[in-house]
Amino acid sequence: MYQQPNNRLKKQTVLVTGANSGIGRSIAMAMARDGANVVVNYVVGDDAADTVVDEIKQMGGIALAIKADVSKEEQVIAMFQKTIATFGTVDVLVNNAGLQRDAAFHEMSLKDWQFVLDVNLTGQFLCAREAIREFIRRGPRPDISVATGKIICMSSVHEVIPWAGHVNYAASKGGVMLMMKSLAQEYGPYKIRINSIGPGAIKTPINTVAWDTPAAEQKLLQLIPYKRVGETSDIGAVAVWLASDESDYIHGTTVFVDGGMTLYPGFTENG
Repeated sequence: MYQQPNNRLKKQTVLVTGANSGIGRSIAMAMARDGANVVVNYVVGDDAADTVVDEIKQMGGIALAIKADVSKEEQVIAMFQKTIATFGTVDVLVNNAGLQRDAAFHEMSLKDWQFVLDVNLTGQFLCAREAIREFIRRGPRPDISVATGKIICMSSVHEVIPWAGHVNYAASKGGVMLMMKSLAQEYGPYKIRINSIGPGAIKTPINTVAWDTPAAEQKLLQLIPYKRVGETSDIGAVAVWLASDESDYIHGTTVFVDGGMTLYPGFTENG
């Protein structure tokens, strides 16, 4: 699924949160293929993070793993400080880290509500704030990129599709959508470009039960007009493009990568 590398991100440093597995891992690998220095953020799984770094180095790239909980302010600040000390600056932030803690709403604990919001929304706020601070401090580098800096938020089709049984997750992604748009409105004049990716059903460890048997996959495909479940490489390819100058006039929008899930295929037969 990956395009051939063409050094679209040469001399740029990309920080990818939650990058030691799933979508984040594919994004980190895709960024490295296009010439970026990559910071592989993670919170658990030292070996998995080291494997991503090793694979990037084997392809001739440069990578660094940094363990940090994106929901903790002091850890996020320290992560950016280490990144800047190592690479000089940050050019691209991919706000990917996220999780689910599912329950019927009337049975959902405050702890599970708060945990999902802390990681999925507050974590993106903290990382975006540090990235924007660095972009403004450093200023434009027109020889490197047209934009002063770029932020890609990982949202979901559930920023627009309600999701019963997953209210905390859907609320967090709805929040990501309006945070991204508000930041894009505020910082566009600084030439800081901010967008989101909205994945649909992607084969990742977080949702294995939804696609790991033929019966489960067939049920899932009823929600996807294009009739295939997405791969993490589908997201990686879009993330690299959004980070590159090829997409320079795209700002403040969510690019849905969902095989048409947001087309509400249940209405195919007139509802």
